[in-house]
Amino acid sequence: MSTNPLERVGDLFRTESTRAIAAIASRLGDVDRAQDAVADAYALALERWPRDGFPRDPAAWIVLTARNRAIDRIRRERVGTEKLDRLARLDATESTDPSDEDDLGDDRLALLFACIHPALDRDAQIALTLRTLGGLTTDEIADAFFVPRATMAQRMVRAKNKIRDARIPIRVPDRDALGERLLAVTTVLYLIFNAGYAGSRAANFDLCNRALEIAILLAQLLPDDPDTHALEALMRFHHARRATRVDGDGTPILLAEQDRTRWDATEIRAGSLALDRARALGSTSLVHEATIAGLHARAPSFASTAWNAIVDEYDALLADYDAPVVRLNRSVALAHAGRVDDAQFALERLADDPTMRGNRYYFVACAYVFRRRGRTADATRAYRAALAATESPGDRRTLERYLRELGSTAD
Repeated sequence: MSTNPLERVGDLFRTESTRAIAAIASRLGDVDRAQDAVADAYALALERWPRDGFPRDPAAWIVLTARNRAIDRIRRERVGTEKLDRLARLDATESTDPSDEDDLGDDRLALLFACIHPALDRDAQIALTLRTLGGLTTDEIADAFFVPRATMAQRMVRAKNKIRDARIPIRVPDRDALGERLLAVTTVLYLIFNAGYAGSRAANFDLCNRALEIAILLAQLLPDDPDTHALEALMRFHHARRATRVDGDGTPILLAEQDRTRWDATEIRAGSLALDRARALGSTSLVHEATIAGLHARAPSFASTAWNAIVDEYDALLADYDAPVVRLNRSVALAHAGRVDDAQFALERLADDPTMRGNRYYFVACAYVFRRRGRTADATRAYRAALAATESPGDRRTLERYLRELGSTAD
């Protein structure tokens, strides 16, 4: 942790602000007010802590200060019945310690279930969760959705107003209602994780950590559901490779070239335990995905990866979830398993699928198979198609390297 007071406050905001927002929102019933109150608390911390020193428990100080700021704001407004109810809920927390880890964990789950409430459309669910629990800015979310930033800001305001005006409860639903909401919860949580996994900055790692922490809480809440444990395992296996996925220039490092001695062995062991619990409880699409990730993570080398077992898991996954991206990944596994003819046949069957048009991963898979078959000219064309389909500087450098290996260029 940095010794610079301003940087320490910034680090705390990055890692702990979502806990504070969840703690206040769950008592207030208003996400927007909770965000404002927590922002006020951090602004006050930036003013006071460098001068007066840090409190014994900075996270607790933030929550208590945000609660007091929310109370002050409500009292300054014209008081109505609804606002009095909110004030009473906040006042009721005065003698408690909102920084208690178990309470904060429950609050984050409560906020998650409010963000993915069926009254909100799917885009709003994802965007609001990324903002409140993921900590992404509205601009970052707009860029991820490829929409104007003003449009995303309006979408976010409508979603938060919907929670407030429709009095959507910010709490974990009763167990009878959890099952029907679980798919949305696991889907959105994994989307948050992937939003962080796609980058290499500290903020991206924080996003992965937040998603993983909430996934662990979800598994503790629903210990008899295979998908909660599978989600935890899937995230842990991927997160274990975080230090080896890109180089210093941000260029992706291929799985075959990653330094496995730098993979997080503790994370892999924890993922293996979660996967064992999931597999003991049932066989689902998410369990198959986690099993595939585990086969990669636990292989001592790329060459010794159990590729045929991975193909089997993709076959089982296709029985539950027949999607083009699953078929694409299966074709890659077939190629690595030495079943090149089967891989080429699978890719040819995908050629006319609309989702593969302009899909750089499809072109890269085709290029790999062509290289295995000695069809250099076809591999070159496929790599150039992949290059035309990506704007990522790191991915472009990797593809340009492939072309050089074939004695060609991007032109």
